[in-house]
Amino acid sequence: MHEKKVSRLRRARRGRMKMRKLGAVRLTVNRTPQHIYAQLITPAGDKVLASASTLEKLLRSNNTGNVDAATKVGSLIAERAKKAGVIKVAFDRSGYKYHGRIKALADAAREGGLEF
Repeated sequence: MHEKKVSRLRRARRGRMKMRKLGAVRLTVNRTPQHIYAQLITPAGDKVLASASTLEKLLRSNNTGNVDAATKVGSLIAERAKKAGVIKVAFDRSGYKYHGRIKALADAAREGGLEF
C-alpha cells in the first residue's frame, strides 16, 4: 500500500478507537474520486442503521464526485437518521481531511438535524 493510504488508515483507526470509548452511533464517510458514501453504524459496529450514497437513483446525476453531490448525500443521511430515531452521532471522517466534500457532507447533515 502507498504510504499516503497507510497514514489515512492509521488516522481513521485512531479516531474510531476514541469513538468506541464514547459509545456513540458513528456517521462514517467514505469517498472515491467518483462517488461519496455515508453510513450510520451502531456503537458496537455490527449493524448499519441507515446509508446514503451517490450510487442511488435519487442522487445519481452527471456529477457524483463533487461538493454538490456530497451536500445531497449529507441531507439524505440526516433524513434517514431521523427515521431510524438517531439524532446524536459521532462523525467518522475515515482519516480524510475535514474540507471539500467531507465538510460539505457534514454541514448538510448538521443542517438536516444531526448533532455532532
